[in-house]
Amino acid sequence: MIKALFFDIDGTLVSFESHKIPASTLEALVAAKAKGMHIFIATGRPAVIINNLSALQERNLIDGYITMNGAYCFVEDTVIYKSAIPATEVETMTAFCHERNIPCILVGEHDICVNQPAEIVTEIFHRQLKVVPIEAKPYAEALAGKAIYQMTPFINAEEEKEVLPDVPNCEMGRWHPAFVDMTATGNTKQKGIDQIIRHFGIHLEETMAFGDGGNDISMLQHAGIGVAMGNAKEDVKAAADYVTTSVDEDGIANALKRFGIIDN
Repeated sequence: MIKALFFDIDGTLVSFESHKIPASTLEALVAAKAKGMHIFIATGRPAVIINNLSALQERNLIDGYITMNGAYCFVEDTVIYKSAIPATEVETMTAFCHERNIPCILVGEHDICVNQPAEIVTEIFHRQLKVVPIEAKPYAEALAGKAIYQMTPFINAEEEKEVLPDVPNCEMGRWHPAFVDMTATGNTKQKGIDQIIRHFGIHLEETMAFGDGGNDISMLQHAGIGVAMGNAKEDVKAAADYVTTSVDEDGIANALKRFGIIDN
């Protein structure tokens, strides 16, 4: 029996078109919560830029968060897991970006900044994802001895292949062609699910995960039931147990009804 639901945000809970949670999704999650389901977020976003879940947060529907693709997990005010990128590999990636004048977002435990900002950062994060403008800082100030949990260099797939051998203790999670999310090795949404269910005493076979991006593949394959959104790419759909309709076509509600989590 399913007891825990894990949801990606962008393209899964939140529409890329309206930038809102569809009414059918909100109604479905209210119904699922009323039936005793635990509801968790599993996102590449750090908490500091999770700004589009107020409809769920105001109703106290969220039980915990997997953020930064699994590198930082928390339940209310309690951090249950965190794992920083090795400092030497932070330096390697920042040097790679600096030499090529590539923008790179750096995420600490409670802050975020961008080095070498460019129009593409504004276009994707501010205009498309509706994140407030990210503060620009030079590398020296951004790092300043602090732990970095996630980096988002604006590198393409070829540049990713080029730098990957130089950061052997890091994971790359790509859900957009323009950039990749980098975390310490082992930090994926799959790892986040394991941390959350251990904290709550839930078994893996009692979990169900929803996603649409490349960084969701690990959790769709890992969860008891993995559901890909209809708007997902083909490799994501291939990793799932079930493909529902798109986020804008009641995808979450339809899947929860299909598996008997909520009533038709």
